[in-house]
Amino acid sequence: MPMVLTLNAGSSSVKFALFDAALDDGPAMATGQIDGLASHAIFTARAAATEKECFELSPAGRADHVRAVNAILEWIESRLAGRSVVAIGHRIVHGGPRHATPLPIDDNLIEELRALTPLAPLHQPHNLQGVVAARAEFPHVPQVACFDTAFHRGHPFVTDAFAIPRHFYHEGVRRYGFHGLSYEYIAGCLRRIAPVEAAGKVIIAHLGNGASLCAVRDGRSIASSMGFTALDGLPMGTRCGQIDPGVLLYLMAEKGMDVHALTDLLYNQSGLKGLSGLSSDMRDLQASDSREARETIDHFILRTCRKIGSLVAALEGFDAIVFTGGIGENSAAVRKGVLDRLRWLGLEPDDEANERGDTVISSPACRARAFVIKTDEERMIARHTLEVTGLAGRSRAA
Repeated sequence: MPMVLTLNAGSSSVKFALFDAALDDGPAMATGQIDGLASHAIFTARAAATEKECFELSPAGRADHVRAVNAILEWIESRLAGRSVVAIGHRIVHGGPRHATPLPIDDNLIEELRALTPLAPLHQPHNLQGVVAARAEFPHVPQVACFDTAFHRGHPFVTDAFAIPRHFYHEGVRRYGFHGLSYEYIAGCLRRIAPVEAAGKVIIAHLGNGASLCAVRDGRSIASSMGFTALDGLPMGTRCGQIDPGVLLYLMAEKGMDVHALTDLLYNQSGLKGLSGLSSDMRDLQASDSREARETIDHFILRTCRKIGSLVAALEGFDAIVFTGGIGENSAAVRKGVLDRLRWLGLEPDDEANERGDTVISSPACRARAFVIKTDEERMIARHTLEVTGLAGRSRAA
């Protein structure tokens, strides 16, 4: 029986999911990830209806992306014998200004995407390492690049341009937006759950270790809180989010920080981790009694609401908000904090529904609505992969 494999290779991890090529609405056949590639590689996976497995990837614990992809393929073969991988889809963080749709992968595309590394230095190289490893193992299986920036292409100049000399825009220095695969999936779900709101003006809040917001009108991206890089916008687990560029000039001039020190500060030492001095994980902060943890949570909520206000202005109105991502799906306290500040938009939260994590967490009487929808970027990648390769529907027909 044919299967489609999705791979999401990060700096120190590789996530995967395996779907029947018929891609019905049922759960994935298998999911898992390998974390700690640079230090202590741990493989965690689960096939449908079985117990989760967790083990060291190798006796030494260390592994690279090639070893990780090989381990995933070995695990699939041992647990799902008799099934064949007919296509592989990859999450690629940056598609640049040109790519608004998923594309079949060939050598030319890989070189083009590698040239975009300066636009996503902490993501793009590792995405491409996963591609290279998978192509080496499956040289005859079609593989597809699915871009996290693609959902946001098509914005007008005034939305994506920075107020610096125009030639930089034409050279690629512009707002791109990220988390596009998540937003695309959520927009599709909302069309089924609440078609009236989906056709209107919606803010999707992808809140997690990486966090961003997207303004969506009739299912299309209008604006995003992330800009030139995945560093912009909301404070995140270890990323600072929006910051006055004058701060960076000050740190360079007065503290002697070079580009490497600034990169580490802004990407790895800031956000929830830097503000709290405790953890990058919202669950740890909510479990803490410290003043710093409380202030960090309040800061995250306030910045989220301020950015929502700017996106409502871009939409020229507001009909609904959707919470998704690890924090958005699981933290009733963060959702309540955000909704309480958005009452001026016609939202009236239903506290009991919010505590339960219902799909609809707003009062039936309010003008605008609030939803909680679990995202599934892997399923979105699988859909795109089957469509691009022409395999969509073939398994079902067979």
